[in-house]
Amino acid sequence: MPPKAPPLARLSRRLLLQGAAGAALAHPFLNLRAQPGDGAALFALGVASGCPTADGVVLWTRLAPEPLAGGGMGETPVAVDWELAEDERFTRIAARGRAIALAADAHSVHVEVAGLQPGRDYWYGFTAQGLRSPVGRTRTARAAQDAQPLRLAFGSCQQYEQGFYAAYRDMAAQDIDAVVHLGDYIYEASWGQQHVRRHEAGLPQDLAGYRNRYARYKTDADLQAAHATFPWFVTWDDHEVQNDYADDRSPQTPDPQRFLALRAAAYQAWWEHMPVPARMRPQGTQARIHGRWRMGGA
Repeated sequence: MPPKAPPLARLSRRLLLQGAAGAALAHPFLNLRAQPGDGAALFALGVASGCPTADGVVLWTRLAPEPLAGGGMGETPVAVDWELAEDERFTRIAARGRAIALAADAHSVHVEVAGLQPGRDYWYGFTAQGLRSPVGRTRTARAAQDAQPLRLAFGSCQQYEQGFYAAYRDMAAQDIDAVVHLGDYIYEASWGQQHVRRHEAGLPQDLAGYRNRYARYKTDADLQAAHATFPWFVTWDDHEVQNDYADDRSPQTPDPQRFLALRAAAYQAWWEHMPVPARMRPQGTQARIHGRWRMGGA
C-alpha cells in the first residue's frame, strides 16, 4: 500500500524543547510534579494512558535515559511507583502502587488501574530511582447510561521523516474524550526525497531496531503532549512491521521464518511502547490487538 500523508512536529533540538515548553504552558499538569531536570532523562519518552473503561484505565511509561541506544537501563529490574489523583495537585489520591520495569519489556510498565469513577479526569505520574516523571492527565469512559456526545480525535500514518506533528500540538489543546490511533505509528522504511528529519538507521532487523524506531518517534514533544493529555486507543497497520505484509507473508522478506522473527520483534516493540493492557502482550509470533470498549450510551 502506498505511503500516506502524515500529521506534523518539530526538527531541531532547540525547537523541540520550545515545543515541549509550549505544551507545558498550555497544560501545566504535564510538568507539575517534575521539576526541571528531575526525571527528564529517565522519562525521556514521556507518559501515556489508554484503553479507558468506566472504572479504569491503563497507565504507561518507559524508563529510557538513552532512548535511541537501547534505552540505557541494562538488565536490572527497576521498581516504579505510580500515583493517580483526582486533582492536578495530587491532594486527593485515588490509587497508587508499584510496578516492576523489566529488561525483557524494555523497562516499560503497563499499570491497569481499577475502581475509578466514570467520565471524569484523573492525573497520574511515576517515580523511579528517586526521579519523577512528567504528570499526565487521563479520562475514564462515561457510564453506559450517559448519552452525552462523545468527542474523539484520530491519528494515523505519522511518517516521522515526512512532516512535523503540529496536528498533535493542536490536538493536545482540544477538549476531547480520547484519541483513536488507526495504525502506522512508526514507519519501518524511509521513502521520498524531501525529508524534514531522518530516521537514524535503515530497516529494523531485530527487536533492538524496532525499539529504537519507536523511541525516535516518541521523543517528539508534540506527540508526547497528546499522549499525556488524553487516553488513547491504538491498533497497528502494516508499517509497524513491514510495508504490505499480510499474516506470515511479506514482499520485503521472502523467507517466512525470517519474516516471522521480525514480526514477533515488531509486535513486542509495539506493545512495549503503547498504553495497552497485559492481555495484549504478544506471545511469540501470536498477538492480540483486538478488544471491546464502551464509551457511554447510545
